[in-house]
Amino acid sequence: GACSGCPHAARFAWAEALCRKARRIDQRNKPNEHTALVDRWITHPLWGAGIFLLVMGTLFQTLFILAETPMEWIEEGFAWLAQAMDSLLPEGLLNSFIVDGIITGMAGTVVFLPQICLLFFLIALLEDTGYLARAAFVVDRWMVKVGLPGRAFIPMLSAHACAIPAIMSTRIIENPRDRLVTILILPLLSCSARIPVYVMVTAMLFADRPLLAGLIFTAAYFLGLCAAFCMAWVFKKTLLKGDATPLLIELPDYKLPSLRTAVWTAFDRGMLFLKRVAGIILLIIVALWALATFPQMDIEQLNADALQQLEVLETGEDPIVAENWLAAQQLEQSIAGRMGQALQPLFAPLGFDWQMTVGVLASFAAREVIASTLAVLHGMGEDGGEDMAGVAERLRDAVDPAAGLSLLVFFVLAMQCLPTQVVTRRETGKWKWALLQFTYMTLLAYTAAYATYQIGTRLLA
Repeated sequence: GACSGCPHAARFAWAEALCRKARRIDQRNKPNEHTALVDRWITHPLWGAGIFLLVMGTLFQTLFILAETPMEWIEEGFAWLAQAMDSLLPEGLLNSFIVDGIITGMAGTVVFLPQICLLFFLIALLEDTGYLARAAFVVDRWMVKVGLPGRAFIPMLSAHACAIPAIMSTRIIENPRDRLVTILILPLLSCSARIPVYVMVTAMLFADRPLLAGLIFTAAYFLGLCAAFCMAWVFKKTLLKGDATPLLIELPDYKLPSLRTAVWTAFDRGMLFLKRVAGIILLIIVALWALATFPQMDIEQLNADALQQLEVLETGEDPIVAENWLAAQQLEQSIAGRMGQALQPLFAPLGFDWQMTVGVLASFAAREVIASTLAVLHGMGEDGGEDMAGVAERLRDAVDPAAGLSLLVFFVLAMQCLPTQVVTRRETGKWKWALLQFTYMTLLAYTAAYATYQIGTRLLA
C-alpha cells in the first residue's frame, strides 16, 4: 500500500482494488469445457469450412423463405398505387412519367427491401453469437496461403457492407505490400449495393424454388470471395511478391444474440437503402424515363411493313396487343433504345439484350439501379404500364435463364462504383492502382460472364 502522506495514495488504492476485482472476474470466467469442445469442430480446418458453408447457405435460404410474403405485400401496394394514379391522371406524358417512370422504377427496387433488411438482421444475429470470429479464424488459413495478411479480415468483413470504409480501414495493416493487395481485392467482395441485384436475379429465375435461390445467392457471395483469393494469389506471384502476416485474434465467448441490436441494424441498413432509392436512384429513374420516352414516335414515320403489321394487330380481337406493340416500337426508337442497340453487340456474347445493356451502363452510377432500369424498360415496352403486379415475375418472363446467370456473375465481379475508385487513388496515392483495379475487375467480370452464358446456354438447352 501507499503511505498516508503520499498525494497519489488514493490513485494507487483504486488501481489495486481494480486489479483484485479483475482477478475475481477472471476466476469466475474460467475456460468453458463445452465452448472448447464446440470450437474444436467450428475451427477445424476441414469441418470448420464445411460448417461455415452450411451456416451461410442456411442463412440465405431462410432469407428467401421469410421475405416472400412481405415482397408480395409491397408489390400489391405499388400495383394499387399505379392503378389509382392511372385512373386519376389523363393519358399522356404526365401519366407515363408517374406510372411508367416513378412508380414502376421505385417498385423495381423497393420490392427487394424485405430481403435486404432480413439479410442484415440475420448476419447481426450471427455476429452477436460470437461465430463470425470463428469464421475469421477458419478463413485465415486460406488467406495466408494466397498472400493476404491476417489483419485483412476486418476490412474484408466490412467490405460486405461497403468497399469504401473497408479500403479506408486497411490503414490498420502496417506492411505496405499487404495493404496494397488488400485494397486491390476488396471491391470483389459482395457489398450491400450488390444485394438488390443478387436478389433480383435469383427472384427472377427461381421465385418458386427458394432452396435453389438460396444456393445461387450463396454461390454469388462465395464467387466474390473466391475471386478475391485468386487475385490475391495472382498479385503475390506477379506484381506484389511476398509473404503475408498471419492473423492473431481473440475468440469471444458464445452468447445469446441481442434481438434489439439485430433489429436496429436491419432498420439502419434499410433506411440507408431507402435514402439511396429516394436520392440518386430516383434521379436515374427520371433520366431513364426521359431517355426511353423521347423523341416521341410519329406513327406516320413507320415503314410500310411496320404499318401493315400495326393494321393487322389493330384488327385483332385484343386491342391491347396493338398498344403494347406501339409501346415497344416507341421504346426501341427512343434515345435509350438507340444507345442500347448501338452498344448491345459488345455485350451480346454475354447474352445481354439491349435493355440489359442499358441497365448495365446505368448501374455504373449506382449498382442497385439495374432493377429499376429493367422494370422501367420492360414495363414501358411490354405492358404499357397496365399491369404493375409481379415485378419479379414480369422480369423473369423477359430474361433468359442463362443470360440472367451471366448478369449475376458480371455484377459479382465488375467494378461499378466510381467513388470506390476515388478512395483507392486517395489511399494508394496513385491513379495507376485505381486504373489497374478497374481494368482487371472489368476483364474478369466480362470473361466470367461470357463463360457462364456459354456454358449455361448448353446446359439449359
